[in-house]
Amino acid sequence: MADTGTQISSTSMAGQLIRGLELNGPFPDPRTDTDHQSLVSIYPELAAVSAVDIDVPTPEGRVPGRLYRCPGEALAGLVWVHGGAFIAGDLDMPEAHWVSLYLASHGTSVLSLDYRKALHGVKYPAPSNDVLAGWRWASENLESLGLRTVRDLHLGGASAGAALTAALTGRLRDESGQMPASLLLAYPLVHAELPPLNEDLRGKMAGVPADLAFGPDFIRDINLNFAGSEDTFKDAHAFAGEGDVKGFPPVYIINSESDTLRASGELFAAQLEAAGVPVRMEMEPDSMHGHLDHPHTGPAKHSVEQMLAWLSGAARTAAPGSHSPVHH
Repeated sequence: MADTGTQISSTSMAGQLIRGLELNGPFPDPRTDTDHQSLVSIYPELAAVSAVDIDVPTPEGRVPGRLYRCPGEALAGLVWVHGGAFIAGDLDMPEAHWVSLYLASHGTSVLSLDYRKALHGVKYPAPSNDVLAGWRWASENLESLGLRTVRDLHLGGASAGAALTAALTGRLRDESGQMPASLLLAYPLVHAELPPLNEDLRGKMAGVPADLAFGPDFIRDINLNFAGSEDTFKDAHAFAGEGDVKGFPPVYIINSESDTLRASGELFAAQLEAAGVPVRMEMEPDSMHGHLDHPHTGPAKHSVEQMLAWLSGAARTAAPGSHSPVHH
């Protein structure tokens, strides 16, 4: 791993993972039922969606994106960013592809975005800049999403993608950019270090596989690899939970039940509520981190339905109180 001034041990869990990706490239997905044809065979309505790969221009090059157009006029639009600990993930993973197909098949057009990974010396703000470029492109090319007004364009992501989009929202606010209609976050980590786990969450983590039980050391190392320096840990444009969230649009948070990152999602909801931001928080029962990447499961199907309800406006207007977190 390139010497970038970080303090991540090459023998730590995060260090080994980063080193492996830098040496060998992305790990292949062993599943045989999450490719496009398999998804369409299980969800026939997905066949009606148009999915077109594009290159979004940026000041530093280009970022891959994929446009998903729903049949007919779009009811809403979403710029969606996948997760992967800032070091992995792509547009073909179900968390990106299936989620986008499903939303588009039900009336929400999607621009699914990739971004530069924090590997081989790439650090913040490069991934954030890529997502910013994608957001600006979507805002300036509404017709490509079948939208008439930017008031129908939302922003969101999962895990590291949630971290990037939450932080970008603060950046847009501070730089007088076009704000999203709402912010949709799935199992987000928006703090530089993992908040303490409450008793309920500690109990829920019993029995969770080791590769999904992200401890504070792993989270700190992954975030440090992305940030490049501990000095960036307090930069709210890198980690939204470290700064002021006043002026954010309405926020919808879906937490996985048995997921240490739930501590970050719950704390962020409390911060938003204290700042007067409309926020709805739900916890997906019987789920672990990354449940949207498992399209054939009950938690994934339920969560995308909840996302659709939020994007359609039904859940936003039906939320109990203007900023009261609720649990499913």
